[in-house]
Amino acid sequence: MNSPAREYAERLEQRRKVVAERDALHIRAGNLKLLTIAAGLVLAWICLWRQLISDWWLLLPVAVFIALAIWHELVLRAKSRAKAAAAFYERGIARIEDRWAGTGESGERFRDAKHLYSEDLDIFGRGGLFELLSNARTPMAEERLAGWLLAASPASDLRERHKLVAELRGQLDLREDMAVLGESLRGDLNSKQFVSWAESKGDALLGKLPMRCAAAALAIAAVATLIYWFTNETIVPFLAFLVLESGALVRFRRRAEAVVETVGADAEALILFSLVLKWIAAQKFQSARLEELRRTLADGSSTASREIRKLAHITMWIDGRDGLAGKLAELPLLYTVQVAGAAEAWRQRCGGRVRAWIDAAAEMEALLSLAGYAYEHPEDPIPEIADAPSSEAVFEGEELGHPLIPAAKCVRNTVRLGAATRVLLVSGSNMSGKSTLLRTVGVNAVLALAGAPVRARSLRLSHLALGTRLRTTDSLQEGRSGFYTEILRIREVFGLTQKGVPLLYLLDELLEGTNSHDRCVGAEGLLRALVEQGAIGIITTHDLALTEVAKTLDGAVRNAHFEDQIERDEMHFDYKLREGFVTKSNALELMRRMGLKV
Repeated sequence: MNSPAREYAERLEQRRKVVAERDALHIRAGNLKLLTIAAGLVLAWICLWRQLISDWWLLLPVAVFIALAIWHELVLRAKSRAKAAAAFYERGIARIEDRWAGTGESGERFRDAKHLYSEDLDIFGRGGLFELLSNARTPMAEERLAGWLLAASPASDLRERHKLVAELRGQLDLREDMAVLGESLRGDLNSKQFVSWAESKGDALLGKLPMRCAAAALAIAAVATLIYWFTNETIVPFLAFLVLESGALVRFRRRAEAVVETVGADAEALILFSLVLKWIAAQKFQSARLEELRRTLADGSSTASREIRKLAHITMWIDGRDGLAGKLAELPLLYTVQVAGAAEAWRQRCGGRVRAWIDAAAEMEALLSLAGYAYEHPEDPIPEIADAPSSEAVFEGEELGHPLIPAAKCVRNTVRLGAATRVLLVSGSNMSGKSTLLRTVGVNAVLALAGAPVRARSLRLSHLALGTRLRTTDSLQEGRSGFYTEILRIREVFGLTQKGVPLLYLLDELLEGTNSHDRCVGAEGLLRALVEQGAIGIITTHDLALTEVAKTLDGAVRNAHFEDQIERDEMHFDYKLREGFVTKSNALELMRRMGLKV
């Protein structure tokens, strides 16, 4: 089998050839259309001016032009699909070659400064984990993937998700098809707002068939009497129906406007969503879960895709209310009442199924994102979810690497936390790799607890809650010092121990905002409480006095360190984790190199 990079390169070359071929056909079709127009003008001169042949011959260039126009449109669509497929493989190659930062969806809308690890671990934002993983086309799928990254899934869900990712991993054609679907469509569909509208009661009267028929009958009668007025110069019937319609508008217009203003769905986004639903419903899968998702969207003749497309058309009519034609059609056609009735009828017919449709599509797209990541990183294994008791926490990672660091620069380390080592206390000089180790452990834990492969030789972990404190600053607006902000965050992380799930905590430069004595006393008390609660974690420090805490906690704490080397007046780091605590600091050397006389 080809490597992912080679397979992508070959497919990219094929799609680029298709683009070039279709571009040549596009030029040829345009020239033929111009030639047909010129021939039509000559034929018109022969037929109409010189009258040498029958006028019926003019239909020939018209028919040829229509055929060429249809062919031209098909060529342009094929070219567009090939360009979208080429872009899909270009992005894939960029991810494999670690050139992907800034090329995808960053997930900025999911950022939450109060979340207990997402900001510290760069889950969202440019160059974040979400951007690396996501190939989702719809907002619902992005929300599902973000949800998996923001909270650990249950162990049973993770094991099933691993199987689904394994099934989808090699199905590259499926992922390409999804990427090409509605390549020019975008739009934004707020799934929560959409589901809320679909499941709300609404205005049942406007959606009932007799009401819709009555409104349609009045509109037809108004148009008929308008035509009658123009042909027979009798305005009375038209005025009579206008009076009836005016009464209907007075009675129902506010109710109709309340309906159409709450739909809140973008027509273009709905069309894209319908294409995604249609694509999923047309697939065949091996696993029972994927087949269940597919069947949810392929329910007899009333398929999810067809119904969502109908709503997209209704939404287009709703948007048309703001145009001049919509305003002119308000009275004779009861425009708002008609479209509100159509929207209500759709809600009564399909509203109860919308949540299931969104869930099925969101899960499928999110799974395809994880499967794509797994395919592009074949050396990254699926983690093992340990069958540990609910009170026992385990994290055993062999040769862990940070997935957001380019492979050529990534230094791997082994970290084992569990019954033998509850706390890993890492000391080291500045820039030696302490914070990167915490992020490496944290990001791989997030990947594992989302159901994705991890950057490691192997990883075994129990179902865990995750809390971090890597970045804290003071807040002038809230009147908080950096130390006060730090202990507030530590309290929030400690609070996770009360959730009934073992905690994995990652704390950088613990209690750095206070003196060494208070730091040692506070750290010992905090670590003792965390150990008693069954938590496991890593703490980093540059204060060597803190390493003495390991002697007071009955072997629950193990010291490890990073170190630096000075060779030929240059400082070097190998970023390798070593046993024991560090015995030197590079702070003075760094100050001297900055020109400070110390």
